[in-house]
Amino acid sequence: MRDSGFLQCVLWAASALAAAPSIAAEPVKIGFIDVLSGPFALAGQGSLKQLREVVLQLNAKSAPADPKFEVVPFDGKGAPQDSVSALKSATDQGIRYITQGGGSGVAFALVDALNKLADREPEKATLFLNYSAMDPGLTNDRCSYWHFRFYPSREMKIEALTTYMQRRPDIKKVYLLNQNYTHGQQVSKAAKDYLARKRPDIQIVGDDFVPIAQVRDFAPYIAKIKAAGADTVITSN
Repeated sequence: MRDSGFLQCVLWAASALAAAPSIAAEPVKIGFIDVLSGPFALAGQGSLKQLREVVLQLNAKSAPADPKFEVVPFDGKGAPQDSVSALKSATDQGIRYITQGGGSGVAFALVDALNKLADREPEKATLFLNYSAMDPGLTNDRCSYWHFRFYPSREMKIEALTTYMQRRPDIKKVYLLNQNYTHGQQVSKAAKDYLARKRPDIQIVGDDFVPIAQVRDFAPYIAKIKAAGADTVITSN
């Protein structure tokens, strides 16, 4: 789930970085690169609307000398190659801040492209403000100077969730239900690892992976959850 609070943090960060008097008179353009077409378009369009609304409110409240913001959308189509092409379009237009959150696979591709851009053309170095791509590798082994994430990684979320579950002795049987792609698979693995460490008495009674963007009727999954006797469901959806 995407949170407008994190999108507002994106703007505050860009504001702090763009506050130099020499550029304050011009709008600070933020390239929004995310999925704006296809099966997941509603998610990207929802985030774009939130960011534009925050920009509208922040610009209205800012002092005359404060930086003003402008959101420039690019359809990355949820695909790494298309998103990297969108990044090139953004940097060719002089945009030095981008934001994205619709998928860690795309985020990794953008980080790699930004690293190469900064090495090849330092005058075009661009900052990636990540509002919800959650793969831990983005801030661990693939950490980049040009990437900053406001959102907790999936491991952080599972750490918090299982810590809460430690204090709930009534939780005895857990069913894992996740979409069948990297994010869902990592949530499933993390949930099993953390529960084994913190609540080894909890029984994992199901571990299903739902075909992404294909299932509309979840009644069969609900029936399986009930049949398994689960009292709790953990899902990344």
